[in-house]
Amino acid sequence: MSESAHHAFDFDSWSELARNSPADFETRRTEAIEEAIHRAPPRMQMRLRRLQWKLDQVRRTSATPMAACIRINRLMWERITGPGGLLEVLVEGNQTAPQRPRAAVLPLHRIR
Repeated sequence: MSESAHHAFDFDSWSELARNSPADFETRRTEAIEEAIHRAPPRMQMRLRRLQWKLDQVRRTSATPMAACIRINRLMWERITGPGGLLEVLVEGNQTAPQRPRAAVLPLHRIR
């Protein structure tokens, strides 16, 4: 999958492939994931591989695809709103950021 193909994701063709050839779908899915990880900066690749392993285990141990989707959604929200999550980091970062000096706002008057 090239960089331009990455941006032009064709849901219908992926859906058709999953319906008609699940094995080919899984092969292409794995290839797309590997390519995305490979395009990431080297310092992030191991973290992405670990995350993908975790997601694969959730999918493998879930009773249905919908159950896997719900569990993965919960994991995502925990990483956003849970302790040490994105929301907490953003709020703390905002509180610890140096305050900029405030400028006086001068009124503009129309010249006649």
